[in-house]
Amino acid sequence: MFEQFQRDECEVNGVRIAYRKGGSGPPLLLLHGYPQTHVMWHEVADQLAERFTVVAADLRGYGDSSKPEGGENHVAYSKREMARDQVELMRTLGFERFDILAHDRGARVSHRLAMDHPQAVRRMILLDIAPTLAMYSQTNETFARAYWHWFFLIRPAPLPEMVLAAAPEVVLGSAVATRADHVHPFSPPAYAEYLRCMKLPGTVHAFCEDYRASAGIDLEHDREDRAAGRRIEAPLLVLWGASGIIERCFDPLKEWREVARSVEGKALPAGHYIAEEVPQLLMEEVLAFLR
Repeated sequence: MFEQFQRDECEVNGVRIAYRKGGSGPPLLLLHGYPQTHVMWHEVADQLAERFTVVAADLRGYGDSSKPEGGENHVAYSKREMARDQVELMRTLGFERFDILAHDRGARVSHRLAMDHPQAVRRMILLDIAPTLAMYSQTNETFARAYWHWFFLIRPAPLPEMVLAAAPEVVLGSAVATRADHVHPFSPPAYAEYLRCMKLPGTVHAFCEDYRASAGIDLEHDREDRAAGRRIEAPLLVLWGASGIIERCFDPLKEWREVARSVEGKALPAGHYIAEEVPQLLMEEVLAFLR
């Protein structure tokens, strides 16, 4: 995995962000989801590095990046702060403007990044999410049963942290939105890396703070955008799994067109973990959109 990449860390925005960088060409930032790390891109990273300068980063609280305390209103894990980490990382590496490919939590960070730093984003691809505000406001039983962790992880500390820390293998093995056959799609090396990082001190607390922020301060920021008429200016491609919960519970194109000016997209034959389930189909879509 990541044969063309070098691993490094960078101090930005008061935290340490771990990342891999490789390839040559236009800059492309890759951001992962829960409960993963940048390793989720292992099926496509080397191919992308043939055409782009790829930066695959661990979000704060995840992987080998810093895991600060959440603070009042969980502000340290607001998508605003998590987005600032990545903008500063890319600037430190010499990239003022770049493309983004992001999944799940990383896609939510990217949504905020594109809103707060429009000059930094050339084009953006988001995988298997609808906007956070739309998903909370339209919650139904099907969504709540599938995305149970959205509602469990936001409970006050320390209960969620205690459960996750007590049985990390069970939590990871039953990760949300798995395939129809209920088997997770993670390769053995990727699974081992996710489990290693989940067991690092501070990780499960960071997971919870990430979700607590999404159910609180992030919604405030999203509502402020809506009230002010602010939209994502960069061209946006949204892709989601045809057998996933986003397909069943939401209209992704409709919801993203509420918050972005230029949106295209479609479902792919996958569940939630598109980059690890159908990497070649994802590559085709990415290259066609970013060419």
